[in-house]
Amino acid sequence: MFYRSGRLFLRPAWPEDWLGIWQGIADERVTRNLAAAPWPYTQDHARTFVSSPRDSRHPNFLLTEPRKGGAIIGCAGLDPHEGKVQLGYWIARPHWGQGYATEATKAVLEIARMLGHEQIVASHFLDNPASGRVLRKAGFRPTGRIEPHRCMARNGDVDAAVYVRDLADDNRMPQRAA
Repeated sequence: MFYRSGRLFLRPAWPEDWLGIWQGIADERVTRNLAAAPWPYTQDHARTFVSSPRDSRHPNFLLTEPRKGGAIIGCAGLDPHEGKVQLGYWIARPHWGQGYATEATKAVLEIARMLGHEQIVASHFLDNPASGRVLRKAGFRPTGRIEPHRCMARNGDVDAAVYVRDLADDNRMPQRAA
């Protein structure tokens, strides 16, 4: 599956992408904010990621920027999590603060809607408030719950704020006249 947003091209990872992924995520400031990425993140981890089986109901995408030669700037996608569908993403540090995370999150939500998902959950570690801002800009609402989430890079549980986005509500909202 492929998707084009305003600035980004979302596509599956291919075996030859391992180096670009490794260069973007092998940064402790990136991995410490992710649940499932170990630190240190090695080249073998990147090779394993690109060879992982794909799940059409829970796709993961490389975020590329065509205006920057198709460079890999991050990853975003959906994963099954405790009977729900969870959104996750990472952006390589040189691309932080440019709106890519919000754009990618909105694109993945549109894909989730097309796949028939009605509700998406997401969370961010409390010491990463920038991700909370991204989630709110993308229409997620805080649930008020703080839960411990496993963080491989930190080798333990880290408190995370939990958010939800009801996609089914988007279909019930009145449409504005053009």
